[in-house]
Order: sequence, then structure tokens, then C-alpha cells
Amino acid sequence: MGVKRSYLLGAALVILGAPAALAGAELDLPHLNVVPRTEAEQARIDTVTQPTSSFDTAEPFETNPGGAATVPAGTDTNAFSHPSANISFERELDFKLGNGLFRKLWVSSPSSTLASDGLGPLFNARSCQRCHLKDGRGHPPEDPDDSTVSMFLRVSVPASADEAMSEIEAFLLSVGDDTPRNRPDPVYGGQLQDFGVQGHAAEYRLGIEYEEVEIALSDGEFATLLKPTYTAENLSYGPLAEGAMLSPRIAPQMIGLGLLEAIPAADILAAEDPDDADGDGISGRAQIVWSFEHDRPMLGRFGLKAGAPTIREQSAAAFSGDIGISTPIFGAPFGDCTDAQPDCRAGPHGDGDVRVTEVDAEGLDLVTFYSRNLAVPARRDVDNPQVLRGKEVFYDTGCTSCHTPKYVTHRLEDQPEQSFQLIWPYTDLLLHDMGEGLADNRPEGRASGREWRTAPLWGIGLTEQVNGHTRFLHDGRARNLLEAILWHGGEAEAAKSLVVEMPREDRDAMIRYLESL
Repeated sequence: MGVKRSYLLGAALVILGAPAALAGAELDLPHLNVVPRTEAEQARIDTVTQPTSSFDTAEPFETNPGGAATVPAGTDTNAFSHPSANISFERELDFKLGNGLFRKLWVSSPSSTLASDGLGPLFNARSCQRCHLKDGRGHPPEDPDDSTVSMFLRVSVPASADEAMSEIEAFLLSVGDDTPRNRPDPVYGGQLQDFGVQGHAAEYRLGIEYEEVEIALSDGEFATLLKPTYTAENLSYGPLAEGAMLSPRIAPQMIGLGLLEAIPAADILAAEDPDDADGDGISGRAQIVWSFEHDRPMLGRFGLKAGAPTIREQSAAAFSGDIGISTPIFGAPFGDCTDAQPDCRAGPHGDGDVRVTEVDAEGLDLVTFYSRNLAVPARRDVDNPQVLRGKEVFYDTGCTSCHTPKYVTHRLEDQPEQSFQLIWPYTDLLLHDMGEGLADNRPEGRASGREWRTAPLWGIGLTEQVNGHTRFLHDGRARNLLEAILWHGGEAEAAKSLVVEMPREDRDAMIRYLESL
């Protein structure tokens, strides 16, 4: 059996419901040098990752959500910007070089700074850091002229029946997956850029209108949610294609990505229950995506709908789509510009020198290493009585059905920072139907217009400290953690209803617990 065919078989076994352990290795990460677990190790892992039923005190090692890579929480805005605590001196130098590239402000071509030119011509930000502010979350615009906004709209249109299918679409169809097929807008591409270099008009201006929605809570309390409507205004190349679907995005926090990448695929796939066979109302599904770097189906882990399989590929996609910078994975120097934008495609670019692409392989590796090693801060107040009560409420309400507390990462030969760590990310990395309220109505890969990847919760209590705001969810509509919970629907409707109905004291305790993460 050929290599590619064997990987396809592995993915097919997952989608068709074969045991995850049988197919997990086929969907795992080919660039990881994994040391297989022994039976004794697996038995220990199975024991330590069992959900707790005791809430009188914190669990062993709960203060270190990133395992040995955990760093002290700190009290300033740099809490998300530290390297893994267990990194060596030599590797910390690579981390700092990657940090420099992550923060670099790209400029348009031609420029005397040849290592920094190639921006755009159309773009959403001039650096990675401009979206992931202080390596944390972006936020929606507070006013029309807000220059610190880090939000954009993805766009796609339904594929016509006679269009040729991509490899992943053909593969999914062959195993019975009827996910709707999408294409980028024929003019505007896969996302809308709100900036352009000199001589190139921005594609659009983001428009948001909010409607207030009041929710009655127990004990006579009320919460007010902001229901957003998004529009693409001032379109420079004419209207969007018929049936265009828009999906808002703000940048998520960057901490712990290398640890998420090191979770065995089999452990993630083991939690799949697409048909809700156990009847608990939760039916998580794995995202299966095509890896452009490895030319094969892989388990999606990164992005709000788990659309990227690796940190390196996610980084390359952001360079291309957000900044208009070419990499060895996505080599187009004009980023997301389409054939219908000839001026953008013909504009001056920064490729073609000794680097070949605007970010060469070494630069992409350094950014990947930096992103992989942004450390998770330590928990706070783990033995506080209100925090412990909030933890019990969180578990009893069923939140851990999706926000899985614990994993043990792969044992890795050349990634000591991520190797064989007990971690507490509070995510299953699966797709879940979150209801009509959070639906963007835009499918992405296997994800429907109502499905999102479970967001990791580690570090969420430090958002205000790092980013100066408490805006949550994929588009920042929630202004605090309670609002984020109240937007949950679909598979999370039952858990959300329990939060609405529980005594205020328990609700406050659960929020206090989340703030300690």
C-alpha cells in the first residue's frame, strides 16, 4: 500500500467510526518524532487523566496547566509572552529570534530593507503581533476609527455542482461525508483585507451593528447580550458573489499551542461521538483537513474551526492571508489576491532574492518555534473555597463534556519542552454544534455553519491583564465570561440552561473558577 493511500485509509477509518486507536497514528503529525508509549505508561496516563470527583482541594499538579513548561503568572501585560519554563538556553535564543519575526513590521516593496519587504499589496495587519496583541486575544472595533482592532471577515461562496473537487473534498465524499463544498469569492478571495499599500485600495470596511438581547437569570438577575450583524462596506471591486457567506474572526491567544500539537491524535479521536451514541447530547466531530505541506489528510487542530493541522501551516496561512507574505508552503507573493485583481498580482513583491520567498524556511521555522513555545501561565488561587466550588459547578453542569480538562502529550525525541507533559487545556479540539445564536452559517472543511472547535480555556482569566479587555468568543461579542456562556446553544444548550437557572452564588463561583484558569 502506498504511503498516501495508507493515510487516506486511516482518515476513512476515523470518519466511518473505526476505533480511534486504529486510525490515530495515521492522522498524527508526521514531523513529530514520537516515542511510542509502553503499556505501563498508558495505564498511568489513563488513571491520571480521569475526571476528578473530589472538589475539597486542588488536584496534584493542577497549578501547572502547561506541565513543566508552565511559567509564573506574573502581574503585567507580558503574561502570555514568556518561553516555556523548561526550555534550554540555546533554544531560548531561537525563541527570541522567532519573537523578533513575530513582531516584525513588514513594509511594501521595493524597499531598502530587503529582509522586511513584501507587505500585501492587500493585507489585514503588518505583523503577527498586530493581530495577536501581546500574544493574546484581538478585539472587535470599539468605534469606526479604532486603529487597534484585530478583526476581519472570512468569505466563501457555495461551490457549483460542475466544479472540480479538491482532493480532500473527493476523499470525504468517498467515505460518505456530505459536507457542503465552498470556494473563495471569485474576486475577493478567502478573506477580506481592510488595508492596502500605496496605490492599492483596501478591499472593504468592516461594518458592525449590535442589537441588545436581554436574558433573565435566576434570583431576579438579568444579563444583556450584544447580537452582532456584520456587513462588508465600501467594497472596492464591486459586490460580493451571489450567496457569499461572511464569518467574523478575531485573533485567539497564542499560549500552549505546542502542547496542543503534541496531544496524540488517538486521544482526541477517542472523544468523538458524531451520532451521540451515549445519549448525552454531545456529539463532537474531528475536523479532517488537507495538509498543503504534507500532501495528505490530517487532523485539524488550529483555528476557530480547526482548519489547520500544524502550527507551521497555520503560521504560513496567516502570513499569506493576513499580511500578504509568501512562505515555502504558500508561495504566492500577492497573498489572497485573485485573478480578478490583476493590479494586486502584478504589484512589486519581496520574493525572488536569496530567500526565494518573502519568509524563507528558516524564518518560518523560527516563527513556528516561537509559537510552539509561548508558555501557559500558572493557575492562581486553586485552593480558594469559591474557586473549588466553582470547579465543582463547572463539572456538574457538564462543561467538561467538551472542555476536556487533562491530557498527557506524546513523548517526543526532539521537543523536550512539550514531551510527556500532563497538561490542562480544557478543550477536546473537536467540532461542536453551538446553536443558531453563534452560527456564522459558513461551512469550513467538515465544520458546518453552526460548528466551532472547542476553545482552550487555559489562561482565560488573564485576558484583561494582558489585553485590557474581556471580549470573548470567535468575534468578541461577549463582554465577559458570563455572556460567553450565555451565548452557548446547540450541544451546550442544556449546560447553558443550568447556568441560567442555578443560584447566583453558584454562578458567581463558576465564573471565579474560570478566572483562575
